[in-house]
Amino acid sequence: MDSIDQEFISLRPRLFGLAYRMLGSRADAEDVLQDAWLRWQGTGRRELRSPEAWLTTVVTRLSIDRLREAKKKREQYTGPWLPEPLVAEETPDRAVELASDLSVAFLMVLERLAPEERAVFLLREVFDMDYPELARMLGKHEAACRQMLHRAKQRMHEERPRFHVNPEAHRRLLDRFIAATQSGDRERIMALLAEDARLTSDGGGKVRAVLRVLEGAERVARFYSTLSRHASGRVSYRHAEVNGEPGLLMFLDGQLGGAISVVTDGMRVLDIYTVRNPDKLRHIAIS
Repeated sequence: MDSIDQEFISLRPRLFGLAYRMLGSRADAEDVLQDAWLRWQGTGRRELRSPEAWLTTVVTRLSIDRLREAKKKREQYTGPWLPEPLVAEETPDRAVELASDLSVAFLMVLERLAPEERAVFLLREVFDMDYPELARMLGKHEAACRQMLHRAKQRMHEERPRFHVNPEAHRRLLDRFIAATQSGDRERIMALLAEDARLTSDGGGKVRAVLRVLEGAERVARFYSTLSRHASGRVSYRHAEVNGEPGLLMFLDGQLGGAISVVTDGMRVLDIYTVRNPDKLRHIAIS
C-alpha cells in the first residue's frame, strides 16, 4: 500500500463521519466513500495541494446528491423513517465519532434541513471549517454560506434537544424503563414518561412496528403495557451504546429485534426511537 492510499485510509473515519451525518445511513455512507475512493484512484493525487480538502469536497457533493435522492424515497417509506443505528462495537471510527454530535435525536433534527443547509451546518459546526473553505467546497459565495448556516442554526436551535444528561444517570433511567415496561404496569410506565413523550418506531414495512408516531404519555404507556401482555417473557433488553449515547438493544425470542435510543432530561423519558427494520440492524454484531 503506497503512502497516498494510506492517506485515504487515515482520513476515512472523518469522511465516514461526514457522510453518515449527511445521510443517516451507514450503507449509503459506505457507498459514498466507495465512490470517493474510485475518484481518488482516478485523479492526479500527487498534484493535489490538500488531499483532505479534495476528499471532503467530493464526499460532501456526493452526499448532497445522494441525500436529494434519498429524501424522495423516504417520502414513500412505510411508517416513520429513522437513521440506521451505529452501535459502539460496530462504529469504525469510534474515537472520532463520539467526540461530537451523533445522537439519533440530533440526526432527526438534521433531517429537517435542506441538503445544502445540512452540509453547511455540519461542515461549520461539527467539522469546524471556515467560510472560504465552505464556499469553495459548495461552489457558492461566502455570503450565501453564512445565510444558509444562519437559517440552519435557527432551525436546529428551535428543534434539537437541549438536555445534556450524565451517561450514568441516563443508564439508570434506562434500567427503570426496562423494569417498568417489563412489568406491564401502565401507571408505572407513565410515571417515567414526560406528558408529551413520543414513541417513533421504524419497521420499514418488513416487521411489525407502529406506523405513526405515538404522542402523549398515556398512549406510549398503553403501547408498552400491551406489548408486555402479548409478549410476556419473550422480550429482553441489553445495554448498548447507540449513536454515542446510552441505549438499548431489544431481543425478541432471543433474536435481535431493535435498537432503542431514549431522549431524557435526566428524570423523564421525552422521546423513544426504536429501529426495527432488519436491514438497518444487520451490521450489529451480537457477542
